[in-house]
Amino acid sequence: MAKRSSLSIRIVEGKNLPAKDITGSSDPYCIVKVDNEPIIRTATVWKTLCPFWGEEYQVHLPPTFHSVAFYVMDEDALSRDDVIGKVCLTRDTLATHPKGFSGWARLMEVDPDEEVQGEIHLRLEVVPGTRACRLRCSVLEARDLAPKDRNGASDPFVRVRYNGRMQETSIVKKSCYPRWNETFEFELEEGAAEALCVEAWDWDLVSRNDFLGKVVFNVQRLWAAQQEEGWFRLQPDQSKRRREEGNLGSLQLEVRLRDETVLPSGCYQPLVQLLCREVKLGTQGPGQLIPLIEETTSTECRQDVATTLLKLFLGQGLAKDFLDLLFQLELGRTNEANTLFRSNSLASKSMESFLKVAGMRYLHGVLGPIIDKVFEEKKYVELDPSKVEVKDVGCSGLHRPQTEAEVLEQSAQTLRSHLGALLSALTRSVRACPAVVRATFRQLFRRVRERFPSAQDENLPFIAVTSFLCLRFISPAIMAPKLFHLRERHADARTSRTLLLLAKVRDCGRRREMPRWVLNKGPYLDCVVFPTGSRKASWLATGGPERGQHGHAGFQGQGGVDGTTATHSAPGRGPAKGLHHQTGGHPGERGIKGKGPLMSSSFKKLYFSLTTEALSFAKTPSSKKSTLIKLANIRAAEKVEEKSFSSSHVMQVIYTDDVGRPQTAYLQCKCVNELNQWLSALRKVSINNTGLLRSYHPGVFRGDKWSCCHQRDKTDLGCDKTRSRVTLQEWNDPLDHDLEAQLIYRHLLGVEATLREKHQQLRAGPKTGAVPTGPGEALGDPLAQLLQVLQDLREAHRASLAGSPRSEPSRLLELQT
Repeated sequence: MAKRSSLSIRIVEGKNLPAKDITGSSDPYCIVKVDNEPIIRTATVWKTLCPFWGEEYQVHLPPTFHSVAFYVMDEDALSRDDVIGKVCLTRDTLATHPKGFSGWARLMEVDPDEEVQGEIHLRLEVVPGTRACRLRCSVLEARDLAPKDRNGASDPFVRVRYNGRMQETSIVKKSCYPRWNETFEFELEEGAAEALCVEAWDWDLVSRNDFLGKVVFNVQRLWAAQQEEGWFRLQPDQSKRRREEGNLGSLQLEVRLRDETVLPSGCYQPLVQLLCREVKLGTQGPGQLIPLIEETTSTECRQDVATTLLKLFLGQGLAKDFLDLLFQLELGRTNEANTLFRSNSLASKSMESFLKVAGMRYLHGVLGPIIDKVFEEKKYVELDPSKVEVKDVGCSGLHRPQTEAEVLEQSAQTLRSHLGALLSALTRSVRACPAVVRATFRQLFRRVRERFPSAQDENLPFIAVTSFLCLRFISPAIMAPKLFHLRERHADARTSRTLLLLAKVRDCGRRREMPRWVLNKGPYLDCVVFPTGSRKASWLATGGPERGQHGHAGFQGQGGVDGTTATHSAPGRGPAKGLHHQTGGHPGERGIKGKGPLMSSSFKKLYFSLTTEALSFAKTPSSKKSTLIKLANIRAAEKVEEKSFSSSHVMQVIYTDDVGRPQTAYLQCKCVNELNQWLSALRKVSINNTGLLRSYHPGVFRGDKWSCCHQRDKTDLGCDKTRSRVTLQEWNDPLDHDLEAQLIYRHLLGVEATLREKHQQLRAGPKTGAVPTGPGEALGDPLAQLLQVLQDLREAHRASLAGSPRSEPSRLLELQT
C-alpha cells in the first residue's frame, strides 16, 4: 500500500494587474511554490496587465505538504524582479473542494513576516523543581530557514518567551541550517494559561532583525504530556493587521488535490482483467461495460476518465482495440456525416489523450524545426487586408512606403515557405510516426468508410483522420507551442500571428497568387495530410507489428543542464554545465575542469543525456558519450543552496561509485523549470534504488566544514530531509498501472449507485431478479462482476486503513503496446 498525493495545476490568466514599469505596463509571470519551495515558473507575457498563460502542470508530492502559493512577478532586465502579489491555497482549503478549486482569486500583498519557511527541532520537558515544576525548553537545530540576507543565507537566533520572560540563543552566522543545542528553563505555575512561544529571527547589524517564524505551545497540554520532542513547522506572524494596498489584480486558477491510497498490484487484477476482456470482445461483448462507463461519465470529468482509461489500455497493449470500440460506438449513434466526431464524446477525448501520450515525440520531430524557424525569423506576416501595417523599406536615404500589395505578397511567400516545409515534413514522417498511431488511424479510416460507403461521402474517412491529427493535435501545437513543450516561452504578438495563420491557412502551397483570407473550420482537411493518392496509401499502408515505436526508453535528449531539459529532445540548443565532484573520503575535490575548488569559475559546459541506464555527458552534441553516473547507484538528487557557488539553479546528485564510495556531482541549470525537470527525472528513474538517503547537505564541504550547517564531520548524515517524492508529471513518463487502476476504481465508485440501478433495469427485462451480491451469482454477468469487484476493492481499502501490513511500492511499468 502506498499513499500518493498529486496537484493538478492550471494557471489560466490574470487581470487588472498594476503597472510596474515606466511604460505603464508590466511583464508578468508566475512562480508556484509548494511549502515555499519553487517548483514551477510560467513563461513571461510581455507588456500586458491582463496576461494569458493557459499552462498546465501536475506535481506529485508527499501527503504531508501544507500549502501551494502562486506569486505573480514582473520581470525586469536590469534590476530585481518586482513582486506584484500572491495567492495561497492551503491543503485544507483544497481538501474542501473534491472536484478542485476553480475560479478567480484576488492577489494579496506579500508581507515579509508571512514569508516564513522551515522547521525547528525542539525538546520540551516538565521537570520537578525545589519549589515548583520547571519548564525546560531545549532548542536543538533548525532546517530550511528563509534566506534573508544578500549572501543567500541568514544569521539566525531563537527567542523563547514564557510568562513575561524572554531568553535567546547564540547567533549562528551565515546559515539556514543552524544548530544550537541550548537549553532554557522557566518556572511553571500550575494552572497558568500563558503559552510558550519560540521565535526564530535573523540578526542584522544595521537594520532591524527579520522574522523567520514561530511555534506556539499550549503549556497545559505540555503539563499533561510531561515531555514532547520533534520537528515543528515554523508559522507566520498573523498578529499584525494586514494593511490595504489597493487593487493588485486577480488570478484565475484551476487547482485540484488528489489523494490516493494505491493497493498492491494483485488487488487490481480482477478489475483490469474484466475491462480488458470487455475491450477484446468489442461491441459484441455480453455486458458492454465500456458503453456503460461512457453513459455514466459526466461532461466535467470525461477528459480525466478518457485519459486514465487510455493509459490503462495502452499499458495492456489494447489501446487500438479500446479506441476501435469507441469509434464503433460513436459511429453507431451518428446519422449525419457532418456531425461525426464533433462532440466532446469519450471517443474524441480518448483520441486526443492517445495522440498526446503516444505521438508527442513524433510531433516534436515534425514540428520542432519549423516552429524554431518561425521564432527565429520573426518575419511580419499578415493576410487580412484590414490589418496590414505599411512600413518603410529600402536603404538609407531611399526609404519609400511599402504598399499593401507588397506586404500581402511577402506574407504569402513566407507562409508558402513554412507550409511547404510543414507538408514536406509530414509526408516524410510516415515511418517516424509510431506504429500504434498509424494502425489506429487505419482502423478509424476503415470504420468510417464502412459506416458511410456512399460516393458522396468518399472523402469522409480522410476528414475523420485529419480532424484528429490536424485539428486536435497539430494545429493546437502550432498555435500554442509552449503548451506542447515545443518552446520554453510564449510567442510574442508578431510570432503568434504567424503561427495562427500557418495553422489556419490551406492550399497556400498550390497557388501563386495571394491566398484568400480564410478562417476555415478544419485546417488541412483536403490536402495537407493526403496531398496525393500515393501518399494516402503510404500513410495508411499496413505497417509492422505495433510495438516498440513509441515505447518509453528513458528520458532522452541533449543538454538539459544550462541548455535543454532531460525530458525533452531538443538538439541544437546550448550546452550544459557540469560542476565538480566530491568524494566521500578526502579533503580535496576533483573537478571536471577548473581553476579552484568548488568555485563558479570552475564550471565546464557539457552536453548531458539521461537514459534508462545512466546519466552520460559529451563535450559536443556529436562526440562520444561517457557515462558519468549509473542510475542504479543514485542515492539522492537534491537542490544546492545558492550561496554555495554564488550561483542559482544548482543541483547535486549523490551516488556511489563502482567500489561503493560516496560521491557527489554538482550540475547547474539555466532556470528553475529546468532544475526541477532534471530533479524530477532523476528521482523517477531512481525511485526503486536501494539505499536511498533520507537526509542530505544542501551546501558543500569547503575547507573543513559544511557550508550549510557548519558541521566539521564530512560523513555527517545531513541537515535537511530529502524530497525524493516531489516530481513533475511529464508527457513521456512511464505508465503506472496500479495508479491508473486506482483512478478507474475511484471513478466507478462514484457512479456505483447508477451502475446498480442500470443493472436492475437490465435484469428486469426478460425476468425480474435481485442484484447479485456474491461471486457465484455474478458469473456470466459482466456488470454484476464489476459490482462485485468494486465491493472487493472497497473491502481491501478498509483493511489497509485498519492497519494491514504495508506492501512495497510497485514499480513504474514501461509503456507497452
